[in-house]
Amino acid sequence: MIYLLRHGETEWNLERRMQGRRESKLTPLGLRQAAAMAALLHDLVAPEGVDGWRLVSSPLGRARQTAAAVAARLGLEPELDERVSEIAFGEWEGRLRDEVAPQHPELFASREWLVSPPGGETFEDVHARIADFLAELPPEPDRRVIVVSHGMAGRVLRGVYAGLSPRQTLEQEVPQDAVYRLMGGQIDRFDCEPIEEG
Repeated sequence: MIYLLRHGETEWNLERRMQGRRESKLTPLGLRQAAAMAALLHDLVAPEGVDGWRLVSSPLGRARQTAAAVAARLGLEPELDERVSEIAFGEWEGRLRDEVAPQHPELFASREWLVSPPGGETFEDVHARIADFLAELPPEPDRRVIVVSHGMAGRVLRGVYAGLSPRQTLEQEVPQDAVYRLMGGQIDRFDCEPIEEG
């Protein structure tokens, strides 16, 4: 079983700025989202005990901040793994989406911009490292892993798990207030209680 979550909202998410491998702290809402996802995971995992569970996080700060909330709630020590990091956006990192989109209208007409950053990683690059990560996990039913990742990397992880096409992978939602359970070849979504904006 794998529980997968995306980090909480960041300052750059709020600005619609492309993050990639750059750092951006969680907003106050992002911190509340992290706490809410940690509480939800506690409800999902704790009844049967946390023994044997691993908490794996991207080494990027926003994921580590979110993983810290999970670690505090479940008493697990986060392990950092570069393979679940966000896609590298190359020359677009740090730039506003609204600034870049008019320069590449053919890409931004679909979700293809997510995997076409100049100087960055390709879909195949991210797919390969995520597939490598999943291949190293124990088989079910011995697999007990919580993964804190990112928007694009989380899409690809679910896509690899479910055998989705690139297009299907890119079309998946990437909420910051929900947890996905990957088990028995099926993916289920669990939403947090509504989180106040203020």
